[in-house]
Amino acid sequence: MIVGLDVGTSKVICLVGEVLADGSLEIVGIGSHSSKGMKRGVVINIESTVQSIQRAVEEAELMAGCNIHSVYVSVAGSHIRSLNSHGIVAVKNGEVQKEDVDRVIDAAQAVPISSDQRVLHILPQEYHIDSQEGIKDPLGMSGVRLEANVHMISGAANAVMNVEKCIKRCGLGVDGVILSQLASSESSLSEDEKELGVCLVDIGAGTSDIAVWLDGALHHTAVVPVAGDQVTNDISMALRTPTQHAEEIKVKYACAMSSQATVDQAIQVPSVGDRQPRTISRHALAEVVEARYEEIYNLIQDELRRSGYAERIPAGIVITGGTSLMEGAAELAERVFDMPVRLSVPDCAKGMSDIVDNPIYSTSVGLLAYGSKEAETTESSKQVMSKTQNKRDTSLLVAKETGSSFSAAKVWHNLKHWFQSYM
Repeated sequence: MIVGLDVGTSKVICLVGEVLADGSLEIVGIGSHSSKGMKRGVVINIESTVQSIQRAVEEAELMAGCNIHSVYVSVAGSHIRSLNSHGIVAVKNGEVQKEDVDRVIDAAQAVPISSDQRVLHILPQEYHIDSQEGIKDPLGMSGVRLEANVHMISGAANAVMNVEKCIKRCGLGVDGVILSQLASSESSLSEDEKELGVCLVDIGAGTSDIAVWLDGALHHTAVVPVAGDQVTNDISMALRTPTQHAEEIKVKYACAMSSQATVDQAIQVPSVGDRQPRTISRHALAEVVEARYEEIYNLIQDELRRSGYAERIPAGIVITGGTSLMEGAAELAERVFDMPVRLSVPDCAKGMSDIVDNPIYSTSVGLLAYGSKEAETTESSKQVMSKTQNKRDTSLLVAKETGSSFSAAKVWHNLKHWFQSYM
């Protein structure tokens, strides 16, 4: 069993997945609860966050019929930092071994980072052996010099520790802390898109998370602190209605493109206090929403241009997350970015497809996929270490037996020589 816990700004989602015999994932439990202690991906109230996590986990346990002991958890927020780094080492025995790969990764991550930052991921992009470039797996290859390009992701140590603290207060362990957009990429992007060059945009309630993939590797990550909550606030301010009613209006009637909203469709808007409800057209609501969506997309485009990857993503933009569900969101994105845009739903797991085939579950399903791969890698490493240990034990046993036989033969030879000398 693998458990993914997406601690988001608007809700906490807990998914329980079972790894089948063929290596595929089947979702057997789902739990969800509104999140009250988070703001823009960061914990602002420990107690409220703990309660939300407990409710979501209990619901998932009940559905899956099991007890949850540890989880893979997502992390997001404006405190996330990333950079690309490069490392070089000499190959010891003329053939690249696991030890050489570990050393070159260590050399690549030997860059100064702020003392308040904690490294979350070190993701290899490609390796170079001597003059040969573009190598994905260098193990077993011959060469003298090994180089590695890696993408390093870090987050504020306190922000990550607060998320871990909330989980531990629920009596759970933490199997891994995974960047939100990295998890979403596992469930939302195809391998062809990653190879060709694509930008994933996970638009949640508190943040819009960006991940740029090129040549099958992650090359750039960023966080834009504007997302669905700002849309709700705009509706609340423009229509002079409480936030909870603004959220309901956004979900039921909002449209990201005013050209797709009809003028003659009327919406009842609750007023503040004891005032009578008012009526506005859906077109007027769409004009408010469209302005904010355009701002979100423009901020994302500015980030892509600043990073230098705006012209290197021929596969276009893939949007996911709860806020991407709004009618007209993909069409408006195509107009702003001037490139292909598609809305993605998670498709890397079996079971309960009628529920999880929704952009809201992209991160939580991606956590299961990421955890499954990590568990498989760990198991393979254990098997390799076990084989190596068995070989070493066998060699020692042979050496001992050989040593014992040699000693016995020497003793008999000496005794024979002694008897012959005195005969």
